[in-house]
Amino acid sequence: MPAFNDGFLDLPQRPGKPRTEGLTHVIDKGLNLRDIEGMFDTGGQFVDIVKLGWGTSYVTNNLEKKIALYRSFETPVVCGGTLFEAVYGRGRLDEFKQWLRDQRFSHVEISDGTLEIPRERKLELIADFAEDFVVLSEVGSKDTDVNYAPYLWVQWIKEELAAGAWKVITEGREGGTAGIYRPTGEMRTGLVDEIVHEIEVSDLLFEAPTKESQAWFVKEFGPNVNLGNIPPDEVIPLETLRLGLRGDTLKEVLLGGDRTPAT
Repeated sequence: MPAFNDGFLDLPQRPGKPRTEGLTHVIDKGLNLRDIEGMFDTGGQFVDIVKLGWGTSYVTNNLEKKIALYRSFETPVVCGGTLFEAVYGRGRLDEFKQWLRDQRFSHVEISDGTLEIPRERKLELIADFAEDFVVLSEVGSKDTDVNYAPYLWVQWIKEELAAGAWKVITEGREGGTAGIYRPTGEMRTGLVDEIVHEIEVSDLLFEAPTKESQAWFVKEFGPNVNLGNIPPDEVIPLETLRLGLRGDTLKEVLLGGDRTPAT
């Protein structure tokens, strides 16, 4: 079923929830329960997964209520990868896994964007957590001075998918200034091209926190590209980009590249 009832514009087909592609992965940096209800009241059919950014879940009051509310909207929640890295750095993996179970998380993010985790160890951890959780792994550094060669991105993504990751996130940070982006926010388009030449786009989740990056991905890969780190107030604007209902993508998506509609 489509994500909503199309009226008269014959919009591009978008699968309904639960989706496996065309995902909108929203970042929650501390939303309260009323904020969450408001987001789902107006755009919940477009929210596929919510990330509690970096380590915010660890210091959030009434976390159980928050997770239960998301669950009532049939939307999975995942902690940010930085929390995983903090757990790894402190040597508390067993306690973390039990905490995830106690809080009834179904998904987990495994990243090494800040800490250096030996390659084989990261793959072991992905495989281990994948036995109990849906794993989203992340490739790329949060350090703006680090620029990995494209072949390494491809190799690491393939390895992490093979180890059991459901999707692999391409690092972009909250502001789109690292990983697949230059510190200025400019997209490393050559890097993305080399990645998708070797990896199925549906296996990737591109962090795209800005309108410019979202529009670029939609124009490049179509309405059903997986996009992450979407601010809550950008859920509906992103859906309009996916459907060609915003000037940034109208010609490419809705009109098939035509400058004027057919008569």
